[in-house]
Amino acid sequence: MGAGPADEPARLTLAGPPAARRVIPQRRPGRWIATVVVLVVLAQVIHGLVTNPFYQWDRFDYWFSRPVILRGLLITLQVAAWSAVFGLVGGIVLALGRLSRNPILRSVSWVYIWLFRSVPLIVVLIFLYNFSALYQTLSVGVPFGPAFFSFDETALFSELAIAVIGISLNEAAYAAEVVRSGVLSVDQGQHEAASALGLPRFYQFRRIVLPQALRAIIPSYVNQLIGLIKATSLVFYVSLLDMFGTVQTMGASYPGDIIPLLLVGTVWYVILTSVVSVAQYYVERYYSRGALRAMPLTPLQWVHASVRDLRLRFTAAVAR
Repeated sequence: MGAGPADEPARLTLAGPPAARRVIPQRRPGRWIATVVVLVVLAQVIHGLVTNPFYQWDRFDYWFSRPVILRGLLITLQVAAWSAVFGLVGGIVLALGRLSRNPILRSVSWVYIWLFRSVPLIVVLIFLYNFSALYQTLSVGVPFGPAFFSFDETALFSELAIAVIGISLNEAAYAAEVVRSGVLSVDQGQHEAASALGLPRFYQFRRIVLPQALRAIIPSYVNQLIGLIKATSLVFYVSLLDMFGTVQTMGASYPGDIIPLLLVGTVWYVILTSVVSVAQYYVERYYSRGALRAMPLTPLQWVHASVRDLRLRFTAAVAR
């Protein structure tokens, strides 16, 4: 027999009113076990770093802000900054060359990218450092004809210039592919709509294509930029004492402080890459306007939301 209207109050009494029901979240023991394991391992690592006398933290504190280290850090910043600018500009030019309809520009750009992505950076730097052995003087003029003027290569390029040129040439090859992939990620309809409006090609690229492509370019190029910062450690092989070269030199002069000096270099590299990562976050957030329904949280907002979520979870656990 079916239940009639008279049975409805009885069923509501047994089940309880809908407002009084409590939703019990799904149990996830694996997540809590993984959290405990990670915390235990992290505590062990921190304990080893703090209590192991082999790290010599007193000597680390002595070397961390020494003038000789800061001078090497300044050279690292100079090489990284100039190489990032020149590498990005060269990458944009090469990317436009690969996307060009001109077969010569497209072929030359492809060969350049293929060559410099195939040759290790240290080989490029050493080759440029010994470039004067191949060409003692450089001249500008008519090929196979008279030279208008010439100059001494050794007097023109210093160690800093050689380092910047070598890293920029290498960086441009990788930046070109990052820029090209970002441009290709823009929907073809955007190009067609811009062409239908009769806009010049350069204006289309600058005002329509590039702002949209930057959302795909920025994450990949920042990875390249972080790799570039670490690649500056190779300029030690062209007699330029950057931060890593300074650490190596001081380690040879003070053999007992090798580990503290390596830690000093490691911490400074971590600081530099962390600053770049923070800048990347805010640049990505800026170019995400209009593309996302909700803007990503800033680090402070994320911390505040995480603390609030933990507080609510703790209150709910106590209430149960």
